[in-house]
Amino acid sequence: MSTMQSVISDDAWQVWEPLIEAVRPKGKTPPRDLRRTISAIFWRHQNGSKWRSVPSDLGPRWTAAQLFLRWTKLGVWQTLF
Repeated sequence: MSTMQSVISDDAWQVWEPLIEAVRPKGKTPPRDLRRTISAIFWRHQNGSKWRSVPSDLGPRWTAAQLFLRWTKLGVWQTLF
């Protein structure tokens, strides 16, 4: 099982994806990479780690960090949760 699958199961992603799509700003993160990027963000917060500790199979850590910060500034996380 990959790290991505252990962070967000297929069943959980079926629930999360439409919620995320409804609130996310359309932009730089292509939908095909969205699950991996969201998994990196969730992994980092579940583990209380620094961005540099995010496993490489979750994609470039700078992509996840930028998305997290951008969505924080735009209030996306607040709307989502």
